[in-house]
Formats: sequence, C-alpha cells, structure tokens
Amino acid sequence: MQQEEILKITIPTPYAVGDVHAYLVKGEALTLFDAGVRTADAWDALTSQLKAADIDHRDIDQVVLSHHHPDHTGLIQNFYNVQHIYGHPLVNKWISRDKTFLDSYITFFHTLYDQFDVPESFRKIEKSQENVLRFSGEGELTGTLQEGAYIPGLNNWKVLETPGHAQSHLSFYNEKSQQLIAGDHLLAHISSNPILEAPETLGEERPKPLISYIDSMKKLLPYEISEILPGHGETFNGHSVLIKKRLQKQSERARHVHQFLKKNQATPFTICKFLFPKHYEKQFGLTMSETVGQLDFLEDQGFVNKVTFEGKIYYEAVRELSNLT
Repeated sequence: MQQEEILKITIPTPYAVGDVHAYLVKGEALTLFDAGVRTADAWDALTSQLKAADIDHRDIDQVVLSHHHPDHTGLIQNFYNVQHIYGHPLVNKWISRDKTFLDSYITFFHTLYDQFDVPESFRKIEKSQENVLRFSGEGELTGTLQEGAYIPGLNNWKVLETPGHAQSHLSFYNEKSQQLIAGDHLLAHISSNPILEAPETLGEERPKPLISYIDSMKKLLPYEISEILPGHGETFNGHSVLIKKRLQKQSERARHVHQFLKKNQATPFTICKFLFPKHYEKQFGLTMSETVGQLDFLEDQGFVNKVTFEGKIYYEAVRELSNLT
C-alpha cells in the first residue's frame, strides 16, 4: 500500500443488512477501521483480501472502531499483534463484557417495556443481548477517541462524534483528502436505524437516538466531503443532498405519527403496531426504536405530550403541526 492509500475490505455478516466494510489506511501506523463480525467466514474474507494486497494481519498496528455493534467489532481479538484499539468510551462497555453495564441494560429495558405496555412475548431482551455478544469482539480499548481528536499515526484523520445509529458512533474525516469513513452514520442505499439504547448508568435519562441522529446529520452539512466510505453499500458522494432527503423523509414520518395521535391517545406499543403492522412481530427491536424515535422527536418539537396512567406511558397530540426542525 502507498502512504494514505485506502483498502476497502468487504466482509460477510449473518445479518439482513449483508456485507460490512472495513478500511485499511497506511500512515505512520497501519490502521484498520472496524473489524467485521465474529465468524469464521468473516475472518477468512478479511485475511484473504489482506493477502491479496500483500499484507499479513500481523502487520496491522492499530484498530479504530466506529461503534460498538458486533459487525464492526467482531474480530478484534484476532489481531493479537496490534498495539492499540481505539474507539468511543462506550465501546469498551461492550467489548470488555462489563457485567454491571450489561445487567443494567437488561433491567432498563424491562422497566421501559413495562411503561411502554409491551407484552411479555415481545421481551426477548436477554436473548437479544446474548446474540449481540455472540458476534461481538472481546478485548479492551487501549485509548478512547472523542470529538476533535486526531487518529494517532494518521495525522490528517479527525474524529467526529456522530451519535444516533449508536450512542458510541464516531466518524472519521480526512482534512486533506476530504474523505469520510462514516461507519453506519450515512449509507447511500438505506437510512440508518437510530437504535434505542439504555443510558450508560442506570437511573440516568435515556438517550434519544433519533434526535441525536438528526443533529449528527446536520453536523456534516457544512463539511466539504469528496467521498464517503460507508460501513455498508457503495462508496458515494453528494452528502448534502442525501442528508436533506433524509431530513425531509423524517418530517413525513413524524407527520404520519402525529395524524394518528390526533385521533388516539396511545402507548408506544400500540403506536408501533399501527406504524409497522407487517413488521413489528419479526423486527420488534428495530420497529420499536423507530416508533420511540418519532415520539421523542415530536415531543422535543412540542407537538405531542406524554401522560402516565397506572404505570403506562401514553402519548397524545397537543397542537397542530407547523414547521418541523
């Protein structure tokens, strides 16, 4: 590899989203951005593509993680020669298998689903966490990255915090080439799912991922970006047009929810069934995340209110929609 050349590595996953991409960048340190999913097929694909580029996996100096999801962290323990693993501080909670954090995650969702009136048959919280950990990498961050930092050994690459799809999400901007390694923040072919998460510490206010995601998209609008290198799908450009389309689509979804709430005071579970009648049973986590995201957004804008009755949370429209921001 030449200095600052980027090698895209495409890795299979067991997920509906399909293949995931990792990116190898040569600077003062040979750096791998993201590490696929924890399967034998993924490791074979990664190492064979490295070999085709005349690189041994033991040559890699450091791994940088865009976020904590298993298709991006899965193979970190295979790189036993790396000197450093970097990521957002929250990533370490997952890859280190922090028991207090993982237990509080389960407690949080059981409590939240009580409030949201979610039936027991949909509460596969422990199983979902087990599946995440099954395909996730195991290890420890040797250093954390936050807004405005530069990747050690890659002096042109600046860290941008882009929470939303995950609260741990980081993107990486090359100030010289104007390329963006975007993880799952921006994808050309689909809109990223802002996933509902527990707070870092039980008892704190829960994150509001859709609001975070909207803010993170708007954050990129002033940037000159020549090329986006995403975690899934094709490399692309034209981020401003894409972001504006996504924001417009978001406004349309919010209006749909608001129209329902003008006629019905309802729990999040009831709203989820209305929004996703064909998908909520098989994709409950994603559909509930989308539902709660819309409710958070409308509440933040002052168009809906929530009330609690007998331990359940109900949402209701409180005024007509005007411009959404």
